[in-house]
Amino acid sequence: MSQSLEFNKNEDKMRLLTSAMNQKLQVIMQGGGKSRIEKEHARGKMTARERVSYLLDKDMPSFEIGAFAGFEMYKEHGGCPAGGVVVVMGYIHKRLCIVVANDATVKAGAWFPITGKKNLRAQEIAMENHIPIIYLVDSAGVYLPMQDEIFPDKEHFGRIFRNNAIMSSMGILQIAAVMGSCVAGGAYLPIMSDEALIVKETGTIFLAGSYLVKAAIGEDIDNETLGGATTHCEISGVTDYKCDNDADALNRIRNIMHKVGAPNTAGFDRVAPAPPAKEAQEIYGIMPETRDKPYDVMEIIERLVDNSDFEAYKDKYGQSIVCGLARIDGWAVGIVANQRKIVKSKKGEMQFGGVIYSDSADKAARFIMNCNQKKIPLVFLQDVTGFMVGSRSEHGGIIKDGAKMVNAMANSVVPKFTVVLGNSYGAGNYAMCGKAYDPRLMLAWPTAQIAVMGGAQAAKVLLQIEVSALKAKGKEITPEDEKALYDKIFSHYEQTTSIYYSAARLVVDAIIDPIETRKIISMGIEAANHAPIEKRYNTGVLQV
Repeated sequence: MSQSLEFNKNEDKMRLLTSAMNQKLQVIMQGGGKSRIEKEHARGKMTARERVSYLLDKDMPSFEIGAFAGFEMYKEHGGCPAGGVVVVMGYIHKRLCIVVANDATVKAGAWFPITGKKNLRAQEIAMENHIPIIYLVDSAGVYLPMQDEIFPDKEHFGRIFRNNAIMSSMGILQIAAVMGSCVAGGAYLPIMSDEALIVKETGTIFLAGSYLVKAAIGEDIDNETLGGATTHCEISGVTDYKCDNDADALNRIRNIMHKVGAPNTAGFDRVAPAPPAKEAQEIYGIMPETRDKPYDVMEIIERLVDNSDFEAYKDKYGQSIVCGLARIDGWAVGIVANQRKIVKSKKGEMQFGGVIYSDSADKAARFIMNCNQKKIPLVFLQDVTGFMVGSRSEHGGIIKDGAKMVNAMANSVVPKFTVVLGNSYGAGNYAMCGKAYDPRLMLAWPTAQIAVMGGAQAAKVLLQIEVSALKAKGKEITPEDEKALYDKIFSHYEQTTSIYYSAARLVVDAIIDPIETRKIISMGIEAANHAPIEKRYNTGVLQV
């Protein structure tokens, strides 16, 4: 691809954004900081990330989920890097699984509200894909100053144990290693798993620790005698394996996983993988440096799919959405992508990039149905500003056609994967399989932004409301006042629509380097292939 000045500017911007993302990740990966890490080492313990790294196959790919969970949240409580828990999809003896490791360097592994949400997301991924989940337990339990936000509700702490029971009934393997504290209600997690290991001298399990026992019933006892490895392996029978240290526990988990039988599969089609014929690195120069500039999404697709080979569906109809079949790392996929270049329809009308028109929604709905008929996983590439508005669109039934697309996508029984490349606004986020529609993985590039509408448009709407309210109170608003008010509103809105804001709250599973897209989607489809499709595709009532 010939590199123009614009290409070089785009590339510089993308590399800067990716570098900034990686710098943030390096800080997050320090957990509670160097002194806390040294304290864990002094006790003969590995850190959460060291445990995960030791456990997983070194020669196989892996993917961290929710690394930005809790990012810049809970500042008044000292922060909660990565939500206080490390979640990684990876391989143990070439068997794909999810690993969940409490980070004891962050508030002793205590559960913040985002910790609960992240743990539940890890379990959801295991349940949807029928893949094993391994818990490396080292937690002081619920973070008491915020107990009201993590303890009592449906999607709070107790849901974890409900999921333990549901997964067991589904035949999904759960292994837990108690490598530190495991207290109060959290003590149920390892024991509701299929197999439980405990590390001597550092691992403890009890409903109440020695101080609380003393206060409650007056009994003097130390934590090791109360609920250590010897107690639970030789007296209570609560745990199955007594391990000498962290490495011993992790080796035993690897040994167990080495003997697990082969899973049933969904039968998604895969051939020998091939790299894209066009250089994947060129994605950096294709994505515009600003989100309002047009580009041809086919240039992106051709750098994501095997051999850059894409079989377009209805390519001259509904051109503001690109649909077609391809392969990613050998896996057959159906791709639904927003077209950001401005195109001219057969009727001679100009269609603006990133906007969904009636014909595009109709085409996408039909394509989604076809992929379900053929049992082909779906990949949505989002860069959407919403559905087309105005009298012509409303009279043409844009709501009906949009509803048809949402219906077809929401009822899809094949796994869906969503990547936000740029904009993800309004109902466009929904129709293109936003988080509310259960994509198996929801990913974002550093160029992404998720909001009801763009910052400038939203700020103008909010400004009009604010100015009207002030004038109704008899206040005179000068142009300077209006500009200052606009800047304040715009700045706040842009902060909340940042992709880091979304990732901190687990609206997306990860912000990724665009070059990692193929690898992660491939791992996602491999995981999904562990769960045979048992539900027949049915869209219900459609307004045609």
